[in-house]
Amino acid sequence: MNDRVYIFDTTLRDGEQVPGCQLNTAEKIEVAKALEALGVDVLEAGFPISSPGDFNSVVEISKAISVPIICGLTRALEKDIDAAAAALKYAKRKRIHTGIGSSDLHIYTKLKSTRDKILEQGVRAVKYAKKHVEDVQFYAEDAGRANLEYLCNMIESVIDAGATVVNIPDTTGYNLPWVFGEKIKYLVEQVPNIHKARIAVHCHNDLGLATSNTIAGLVNGARQAEVTMNGVGERAGNTSLEETVMILYSHKHLGLTTNINTEQICPTSDLVSKMMRMPVQANKAIVGKNAFAHSSGIHQDGFLKNRENYEVIDPVIVGSMPSSIVLTARSGKHALLHRLEKLGYTFEKEELIKIYDKFLVLADSQKEVNDKDLINLINEIEPELKK
Repeated sequence: MNDRVYIFDTTLRDGEQVPGCQLNTAEKIEVAKALEALGVDVLEAGFPISSPGDFNSVVEISKAISVPIICGLTRALEKDIDAAAAALKYAKRKRIHTGIGSSDLHIYTKLKSTRDKILEQGVRAVKYAKKHVEDVQFYAEDAGRANLEYLCNMIESVIDAGATVVNIPDTTGYNLPWVFGEKIKYLVEQVPNIHKARIAVHCHNDLGLATSNTIAGLVNGARQAEVTMNGVGERAGNTSLEETVMILYSHKHLGLTTNINTEQICPTSDLVSKMMRMPVQANKAIVGKNAFAHSSGIHQDGFLKNRENYEVIDPVIVGSMPSSIVLTARSGKHALLHRLEKLGYTFEKEELIKIYDKFLVLADSQKEVNDKDLINLINEIEPELKK
């Protein structure tokens, strides 16, 4: 099986559905160009029929982007597919992403229909989209809660109808990783024509399992990860691009690779955060401001002896600022000495002990001790050190 994982970025579609994070066309183009530089394979540019503004954004992104496939989302309706095809007119490489609910919950309570009718509608939509573009992706919405035999039948049918990619979403973020992984494995083993299409996984983070479920899907045969920068998205968000990519990068024994330029991860994260006016939480994996910061004395000591004691990723690899030693009341002598040496000071062991005692008093009175605080401290206690 091919070990290449295709990164399908939906920051500009699913990610942009966050209340208050909508982007105008110019902003979308700027983000799209950053995602192209990052190396994403597919860029889901929007849901063209949803509004004139979204339609126009897909048109303009299609004109501005050269390398990634540009994808437009639709429901399994001809009018949606017509709108997507029109919006993608200028795309160098184009894909229509159509689909419909696959779980009984969606079929009977949301769509007010039957399994047979929904299956027919899905197949019809793929055939219709195929008249407009060669590359058609089908999503089986809420596949995470769908009946497995029915899901297999649906996936087999849409592949026969011409789908080139089949998207298996955990729409509500409900699945446990081993359950989701087994679902993908079952599809690989039981759908007779599955080899004719690429399996995609699209996971949400309602229970904090989006990235874990995505990795489980990839390990079991999926080869397209649907992600957003910083994990932005509706409700609790989507699978995080940076987490997925760096898990595969760090666990090379999985044998799965991507085309992402990792050094562009942090710059792209910063751009998306700024454009969407959505701050990244400080302890966010990979891109949070504390992701490579160390404040505990034990951790600082181990880090200063060997970075790999407390970091599995070199921040340079993801385009981050160098690791930082943050001086707090939990910091040890080794970290204090390190910072003093950076400032050009050298002290004997006995002098350092005196300085450290004074440092702890200062650190207890404020959350963090910066370089200016340290210089002032040394100036204040220097007379005592000479005694």
